[in-house]
Amino acid sequence: MTRTTTETSEVHDLQRCSFVPPYLLQRVTETAKGRRLLADGRDTLAVDERMRARRETATATTPPLAADTGGNRVVYDAGGSEDLPGTRARDADDPATGDVAVDEAHEYSGVAWDLFAEVYDRRSVDGAGTPLTVTVHYGRDYDNAFWDGTQLVFGDGDGEVFDRFTKPLDVMAHEFTHGVTQFTAGLTYQGQSGALNESVSDVFASIAKQRTLGQDAAAADWLIGVGLFLPDVKATALRSMLEPGTAYDDPRLGKDPQVGSMDAYVETDEDSGGVHINSGIPNRAFALAARAIGGNSWERPGQVWYAALTDGSVTASTDFAGFAQATVDAATRLFPDDPSVATHVTGAWQQVGLLTGTGAAASADAAVASGTARSGAGGAAGGAGAPDEDGDEIVAVRRTGGFTGVTRSAELNLGNDPSGGELRRLLNQISVSGLAPSDPQPDRFTYTVACRSWELTVPEQDLTPELTRVVQIVLDQQGR
Repeated sequence: MTRTTTETSEVHDLQRCSFVPPYLLQRVTETAKGRRLLADGRDTLAVDERMRARRETATATTPPLAADTGGNRVVYDAGGSEDLPGTRARDADDPATGDVAVDEAHEYSGVAWDLFAEVYDRRSVDGAGTPLTVTVHYGRDYDNAFWDGTQLVFGDGDGEVFDRFTKPLDVMAHEFTHGVTQFTAGLTYQGQSGALNESVSDVFASIAKQRTLGQDAAAADWLIGVGLFLPDVKATALRSMLEPGTAYDDPRLGKDPQVGSMDAYVETDEDSGGVHINSGIPNRAFALAARAIGGNSWERPGQVWYAALTDGSVTASTDFAGFAQATVDAATRLFPDDPSVATHVTGAWQQVGLLTGTGAAASADAAVASGTARSGAGGAAGGAGAPDEDGDEIVAVRRTGGFTGVTRSAELNLGNDPSGGELRRLLNQISVSGLAPSDPQPDRFTYTVACRSWELTVPEQDLTPELTRVVQIVLDQQGR
């Protein structure tokens, strides 16, 4: 193992599996000191059966959810529920509503649509012009945003650490790009292919922001999620593409753990194999390449990355080394009269430890490590039955994943159950062997629940009603 997140060693053994990328929420929870942090243990976790079925089956052959009216996009209002898509709030050609989240979603989804349509000749996420469905006000204090396989979904944030997720333009473009990736390379959301999935979304999110602001690669700040944290949080953004690991350093959050080179690659079974931490490596490669090539990032460097994503050379299991080579090949093919483009792309990857003998070996070793971690997590889900009725036991819940890459965890002694015995009854109702979790989905949470004789890791979309309630009870007591 090259490096592990510091939280991992500090958490009880029963909490070693995951639900959101393993860094932000862990720190927030540890420093909450009685605050009722988010509703992430309650209202943000329930997912209805329609959502689950849609996410489990969504593939490149699954069409996006068609909007119920004209125009290229429609914004819906979930009204604090988890029912999707919600009530129609604004069509593509409607005037402003006065609801900030609705109007931001309307404007920024148009920015993302226009970027891909006008620069890369791609209409909508599927390339077929299917109108885009966007839902805001999802859940209560929901601190996340995601592409659910057919549409875009945004929460309002918790109001203590995170502001509304429609506020930064690049959050919208990031989630839009997850849809594009689904319908093109289909990068599996695990290990290095998952980190590439995240990175590609950050790349085109940054491109969208730079194009809107009229900035070239030299003038851009290369920050993702500026404005997502509330003003009293010591942070410039959620991530820095140019300088991974420098976006925030706050007593509640700790220090940004993203890495920017293969020699710091994090091997972990959390966050689908560290997809949000290790995405800093390809993120930095793109930022370095764009600055070296010069000019606007959406032009030559953006064309190279888009071609690599869509020309068939990148597949679901492609790792860092494979993607790096695909971008060099695309640069050579697209710009035969300007070999400096391919040279700068190659040099950028070499600066992060790839496209060299050492970097390629590290990439292969890391892919094997992440695959092993995934198998281990799957095996845990098939453990023994529910705990015995008698005796005190510790129930541990750990949430990783999500757009913010924040981890939250808590444990509860059944002898001090604030639910009056409901938790024990729920645990006895859970059939561990009957669960068949689907693969992780981009920017969705993943939960690990552990108690005495069993431990299981379940993506958010696969939570049963019993597991949802268990998670609510255990995480909610953290703020008491």
